[in-house]
Amino acid sequence: MTSEPINQESSTRICNHMNKDHEDAVNAYAKFYGKIKTFKSAKMISLSPESIQLKIDDHTLEIKFDHILQDCSDAHKTLVRMIKSIPES
Repeated sequence: MTSEPINQESSTRICNHMNKDHEDAVNAYAKFYGKIKTFKSAKMISLSPESIQLKIDDHTLEIKFDHILQDCSDAHKTLVRMIKSIPES
């Protein structure tokens, strides 16, 4: 399997997938990593090797990764690890 680079096309695909199929995870990223307790809407708007950008209501929030992502496979593993490391409330 070849590794797909993180670029504008893959960022858009990943964000669309996260917003459509994993809204609960996007909300959890905003609450835990962004330390935002209440909001009406959270959407992942971009993913780069360094961070994800979330649009929280009318504000943009950047959440930096703990390392530079190598490719889309690394992005997937990192996003899953991030959600699993959030303590259950």
